[in-house]
Amino acid sequence: MDWSTISDWPNAALSRRVQGPVHRWHVQEAGEGKTILMLHGAGGSTHSYRELLRILAETHHVVALDLPGHGFTQLGARHRSGLDAMAQDIAALCAQEGWDPDVIIGHSAGGAVALRLAQPDLSPRGQSPLVIGINAALSEFKGLAGLLFPAMAKALAAIPFSARLFSGASSNPDRIKSLIGSTGSDLDAEGLDLYRRLVADRNHVDGTLLMMAQWQLNPLLDSLPDHQGPVHFIVGDKDKTVAPEVSEDAARLIPGAQVHHMQGLGHLLHEERPAETADLVRSIIAKHGV
Repeated sequence: MDWSTISDWPNAALSRRVQGPVHRWHVQEAGEGKTILMLHGAGGSTHSYRELLRILAETHHVVALDLPGHGFTQLGARHRSGLDAMAQDIAALCAQEGWDPDVIIGHSAGGAVALRLAQPDLSPRGQSPLVIGINAALSEFKGLAGLLFPAMAKALAAIPFSARLFSGASSNPDRIKSLIGSTGSDLDAEGLDLYRRLVADRNHVDGTLLMMAQWQLNPLLDSLPDHQGPVHFIVGDKDKTVAPEVSEDAARLIPGAQVHHMQGLGHLLHEERPAETADLVRSIIAKHGV
């Protein structure tokens, strides 16, 4: 997205650009204390945490960023949009900026990135930070979809102007309302318009397609039984994008992992009920003395 439009983006006063080893990142930072790193999901941006960030920053140092190619983060290398490369580049950014996350919160695909960042080879702490996954996307597409969807994403990402065509076709307000509704969540007019602005931006859509095309989840899934740090999953029981069973299955694989259900909420539960989500996050954090 065009940086000149950042002034009317949520929490714009907290925004800055950071030139990292690979990408030019959009970062929002607030608060003091132990560090919470917040990662959005595929197709999202820092706006997804607009309320949660402000609440948690009352007691912690909070950092939120746009993933490579998403929102206002400019891609520095188109081949580094997959899970492992993305986690490596975020780890390098954290090292560059002196961030040592005590907690990593990841929504949807950001939950997978959070778990990868918490592994010993990438965690600067020497021990795994607390990971909180919100409707974490930790399953591969099954059957024919598992073959077709990645191939379609790769084809679209490789075709010139495909992102422009997709963004133009999908950014109609009624279409956005339908898309958000299909996740099981109900957002207000402001929330819907922010997603409309994202989907209308061809660079953001291109970054999302690249992430989908390069996503490889199986190595992370295979490593879950060996995960060393504390993990909590927050699940919206109305989520139509990532079934609640996905978090439950992952929790059975990770030693000591716990699942917390929030009733009547969908995939974007942290946007629907940010105050309730913050209360739950804080209780989890307090349990682990962070």
